[in-house]
Amino acid sequence: MMNRLVILAAALATVFAAPAQAKRDPAQVLMPPPGRDAAHQQWGFAEAVTHGDTVYLSGVVAGLWGEETDPSAAYDRAFRQIGDILKRAGSSWDDVVEMTTYHTDLPAQLDAFVKVKARYVTAPYPAWTAIDIDRLVPDKGLVEIKVVARKAK
Repeated sequence: MMNRLVILAAALATVFAAPAQAKRDPAQVLMPPPGRDAAHQQWGFAEAVTHGDTVYLSGVVAGLWGEETDPSAAYDRAFRQIGDILKRAGSSWDDVVEMTTYHTDLPAQLDAFVKVKARYVTAPYPAWTAIDIDRLVPDKGLVEIKVVARKAK
């Protein structure tokens, strides 16, 4: 009976023990090239972090530049930027498994967004969640796009 209690106590201690805190390996942290890294350095975030065969991208904001009024140009820039980050991380749009988009006016933005998205995201499609939000940083931000991908094999 005593041996069973010792085994049970050891098993419970293993289950409820605090997990070891693994540190991020700098080789797995993808920062933007110099000149595009001011916000990343100021606010303390990476463009992407890889873990095993998974690539986690920070959100990329699609915003209007200057006097621009066509949101399609902003969406296209953001999708191209994500494609560049994915490539530097050893992945591509074909390897994206999940996409979350945060829209400042989802009903007004969805049609144009879907048209641009179709140039980059093709079947078989990843999971996608579109969320309507109040605002983004910077203030001219229309949509923030966040993806998770697997590394290309």
